[in-house]
Order: sequence, then structure tokens, then C-alpha cells
Amino acid sequence: MIIASNVSKNFGRLKALDNVSVTCNKGECIALIGPNGCGKTTLIKSILGMVVTDSGFITFNGQNIKRNWKYRENIGYMPQIGRYPESMTIGQVLDMMKDIRGSKDALPDEDLINSFGLKHMMAKRVRTLSGGTRQKVSAALAFLVNPDLLILDEPTAGLDPVSSEMLKEKIIAEKNKGKLVLITSHILSELDDLVSQVIFMQDGKLCFHKSILALKADTGEEKLSKAIANVMLSR
Repeated sequence: MIIASNVSKNFGRLKALDNVSVTCNKGECIALIGPNGCGKTTLIKSILGMVVTDSGFITFNGQNIKRNWKYRENIGYMPQIGRYPESMTIGQVLDMMKDIRGSKDALPDEDLINSFGLKHMMAKRVRTLSGGTRQKVSAALAFLVNPDLLILDEPTAGLDPVSSEMLKEKIIAEKNKGKLVLITSHILSELDDLVSQVIFMQDGKLCFHKSILALKADTGEEKLSKAIANVMLSR
């Protein structure tokens, strides 16, 4: 579904991406992890078309994304911090996104709207929402248009334990439907039951891209957090 080939990006003297090549296929839930400043945010923004790479290319379903913005119709994106018009209500934000991104032939996916109890909060204005409720709105918006690709940046941050489990169950269900899910998170314990593959980056370089089973076998660790710690200590 997504192929990044020899992608590089500089911001002045900073080499944010250094000749990165990865292939991400449907039906996978992939953790994109690494220390702060490793390049994962730049890679995500490059996939979203928010950053134009200096060299290399990215394809989505076999088509080069450069100058081809329509591929983004198939992406659901949950940012780390969701920012919406403060004077709008939750219902207005959801309706606005349905109008912008909706299709007459596709029903919106309102599973998370119902699970999170947002149906009873539609009249609340964004400026009155807690951080956790904003996070719920961001998650609901990401899944709303039944995208083929979900990019979730720190999706469980700020969520209470029950809501976090609801979101994880939804992620697993969408992966099982054959969708591709990319997740970034610093809370690696949240990823143990979710991810099937791991992309690890450092200093703008791809260190490895392997299945979670292979990573655990290579490190002798059962927990993702310990496996990654083992990798970092050995570098």
C-alpha cells in the first residue's frame, strides 16, 4: 500500500530523513518508533503530503503521491494534539468533516462516537472540552470516513483506561478488516497487543523494519518495551 523509496529530507543542516526505504502493506498494524528527533514525524508528514521530500519518492497503492493529492481521501489521521475551531460544538465539527470528506455512497463509521459516548455531548463547544475528550473527538474523526490507511500519533495519550481499551479494540478490528494502521507512541506497553510489525528509526535513518515476532526472537524479550531497550543498549 505504501512504499517509501530512498526518501531524504533536510531542514537546513538537520537531516530529518536519511535515505529511508520502507514498505507497509494492508492488514498490518505497524509501530513507528524511535527516540525524540529520530525522523518519525517527518516521515508521517511526508506520507500525508505535508512535507515534500528532497529526494526519493513515496507511492500509495502504486501511485506516486507527488502532485496527486486525491490519495489522501483514503487516509484517516489522528494528530497527537487535535486543534478544532474553539467556538464550534462537537456535533458541528463532526458534521463539518462529514461534509468535507464524506461520500454519498459510504456510511460514516460512528463506532467510536457511540463507544465514547460522544452522542450525548454533541452540543458541547470545543473550548470547554477536557484533553481526554478532545482526544476522543480526534479518534472518532480519524475513523469516520472508513479510510484504507489510519495514521495514529500517540492515540491513547490522555485517554482513561476504559476509553483506551475501546480504541485499541477498534484498531485491531480495522486491521483485521485488511486496513493498514501506522501508530507512533512513546508508551510501548500500549502496543504489545496491537502491532504486527515495528519500524525503528534513529537520527533520521531506518534502523530496522521487522515483524514483532522476529524482534522478540532476536532480543529474547516478550515485551516490546524491553525488546526496544535491548536494541538501543546494543547499538
